[in-house]
Amino acid sequence: MTTSPMRVDSPTGSTPSGRGPVRQTRRLPRWAAAASFAAAIVVALLLGQLRDTHIALLALGAVALGTVLLYSLSRAVEGPRRATDRLTTCLVYSAFGLAMVPLVSLIVEVVRRGAPRLDGEFFSWSLLGVVGEGGGAYHAIMGTLVITGLTTLIAVPIGLMTAIYLVEYGTGRLKRTITFLVDVMTGIPSIVAGLFAYALFALFLGPGVRLGIAGAVALAVLMIPVVVRSAEEVLKLVPNELREAAYALGVPKWRTIVKVVIPTAMAGLATGVTLAIARVIGETAPLLVTVGIANATNFDPFDGRMATLPVYAYYQLTQPGVPPEFAIDRAWTAALVLILIVMGLNVMARLISRFFAPTTGR
Repeated sequence: MTTSPMRVDSPTGSTPSGRGPVRQTRRLPRWAAAASFAAAIVVALLLGQLRDTHIALLALGAVALGTVLLYSLSRAVEGPRRATDRLTTCLVYSAFGLAMVPLVSLIVEVVRRGAPRLDGEFFSWSLLGVVGEGGGAYHAIMGTLVITGLTTLIAVPIGLMTAIYLVEYGTGRLKRTITFLVDVMTGIPSIVAGLFAYALFALFLGPGVRLGIAGAVALAVLMIPVVVRSAEEVLKLVPNELREAAYALGVPKWRTIVKVVIPTAMAGLATGVTLAIARVIGETAPLLVTVGIANATNFDPFDGRMATLPVYAYYQLTQPGVPPEFAIDRAWTAALVLILIVMGLNVMARLISRFFAPTTGR
């Protein structure tokens, strides 16, 4: 018995059993996408030379033209399915690039405008007695650290205990009510939190009160729901087997939470708290209402006004004085310092999550 030679019908070289021959699909070369967009960029630049067009419109036109060109080539060579896949990929990358444009432009502008005043004087001097050139934001940096520290002391215990109750103890209508209130607090505008804290302290100390502790209370109202939500999700990730093993040994529930659940979730809890601090440290509206501004250094949150970096930048930009350029430079530098602090907190959260997460056997 003679056998006919095997014919390669698929890209892998195998013949599908029970089916007819499969035609091997054609593919565009790897450089086709880069060539399509390079050609689109050249066309956009030529059109820009002919007509005075903004660079942003040229970039959008180049992306759109490159996407259409690549889709047309892929549809002609590879077929409609692979062409649709390439089109979707181009749209995803385009959306990502469009989202990065404001972020990158913001960072570049803040660094360009704020870096010249990022010197030792800015970190070691206040604005007391400074008119025009010179001065710094030492008092605002210290005020931000003091108020943020007080906010953390107020919000973290309340948020963690609320999350523990919702995960470990809460049932029925009370749990649903607390969850609903936390969701409502998450969407509260920051100015409303500032008005609440101001009204609370005005009841006891009279109208016109400005205190650092009032600003801490306002920021705590914004920080508590963030801590509750992040801690709740982290506590839910703790395996129930750990709790059941502790209960089987006769360990009380409160001791199981303290000795088993919280240590297991410690990395996630610390990450959530760090991100919550980064969320509120740049708030301006509640501090404008409750704390105000001061040119001198004040470390006592229970005595008078305090300066904070967001409010400092706001006043330096809106009330620069004469000549205005020195105050505007200080405002940009304060914004840069605030961004660096927030970035540092986010990096710290990443490191905590990576190095202190519980190890699992593999």
